Amino acid sequence: MLSPAEADQVFSALADATRRDILRRAMAGSEGVAELAERYPMSFAAVQKHVAVLERAGLVAKERAGRRKLVVTQVERLKQAQRLLDEYEALWRGRIERMSDILEGPQGGAA
Repeated sequence: MLSPAEADQVFSALADATRRDILRRAMAGSEGVAELAERYPMSFAAVQKHVAVLERAGLVAKERAGRRKLVVTQVERLKQAQRLLDEYEALWRGRIERMSDILEGPQGGAA
């Protein structure tokens, strides 16, 4: 389970469109940082910073493959984030059901 600080890091990292795209590309297949940098209209250093944010959040890791540094998805962290979102969904669904019960009242909605 994600701690509150870890959840903050994960969702903060995912709040940026470029980082979400980098993560999507890493999920499709490991790419090198240099190859990723070629895909964006920003400097290599800026892409490295985005990858570093994803790395600190535990969403990706860098692995060496010869002279290349590959960006690899950390699937377990994504699963942890999904479980947290599932918990929030269950909480809100329960609240909506309770509100529906209250609105129907003791007559079962009959007027």
